[in-house]
Amino acid sequence: RIARVLGCGVGDMAASHQTHTTNIRWMTACDKGKGILRERDYQDVDGMVTDVPGLVLATFYADCVPLYFVDPVHRAIGLAHSGWRGTAGRMGERMVEAMGQQFGSRPEEIYAAIGPSICRDCYEVSEDVAEQFREMLGSQVAVPGAKAGKYQLDLWLANAWILRQAGILPEHLAVTDICTCHNSEYLFSHRASGGRRGSLGAFLMLKA
Repeated sequence: RIARVLGCGVGDMAASHQTHTTNIRWMTACDKGKGILRERDYQDVDGMVTDVPGLVLATFYADCVPLYFVDPVHRAIGLAHSGWRGTAGRMGERMVEAMGQQFGSRPEEIYAAIGPSICRDCYEVSEDVAEQFREMLGSQVAVPGAKAGKYQLDLWLANAWILRQAGILPEHLAVTDICTCHNSEYLFSHRASGGRRGSLGAFLMLKA
């Protein structure tokens, strides 16, 4: 269905191998079909970048944050999976840096988007996780929760701040207002389902 929408073949897609890292792979035409129709020869890849038209980047989610990147000047794209570990590792900034290194992309030329994922009200974390974010980005990203020693972590705000700090212009950044957990009747949510769920897919392709 996605291939029909994008006007490509299923064999034009290449999937990540997500393990909550900040590892990024430069994808080439040789990677088409990997993780979809044939075995991957890479692992521990949570971010992908490419400048190959017709190569579809594919990543998967069930509360974590999809990060999309498009550089229309150098005709390059990136797609990344960023849960709390990836966000703590500043995955958004790593992606901007990777696109700069591989394609000469400048932060002010890149358009970025934060896709549907779990919202602050639904995302309770422990104090040690909250402190990582509060030390890095300030107290607003993790506010005290209803239970002692628990905090509500705002991954949307955290990723937006990281992308802004990486040089993405405010007018080039789109931030979701759709929570996977609040909308678990039509979006897969790990928290809402207690782990009994499928995965959402994110796809991004440069047109020829």
